[in-house]
Amino acid sequence: MFDWKKPTSQMLGRWQPWHKGHTELFKKALNVSGQVCIMFRDVSGVDAGVDGQSDNPFEFEEVKRRIISSLELEGFKNCLLYTSDAADEEDSV
Repeated sequence: MFDWKKPTSQMLGRWQPWHKGHTELFKKALNVSGQVCIMFRDVSGVDAGVDGQSDNPFEFEEVKRRIISSLELEGFKNCLLYTSDAADEEDSV
């Protein structure tokens, strides 16, 4: 169970896409503090201004799904994600 009063590692990024390196960073952060808060915002379709380059191809829900499924594959079953579209709504796996 996530304890809002305990030290927490924070991971902030676009996660476009979430990959094995991010999962390894998550593991290290978890080892340091015992719990991790992964933060991201909806940046789908936003690019760096370079014609023909899509820096953020994934929609918000797809990013969330990829993070959860990647962590589940590593054995992390109690992930809580709070989304920007409903601050009081939590997704639990």
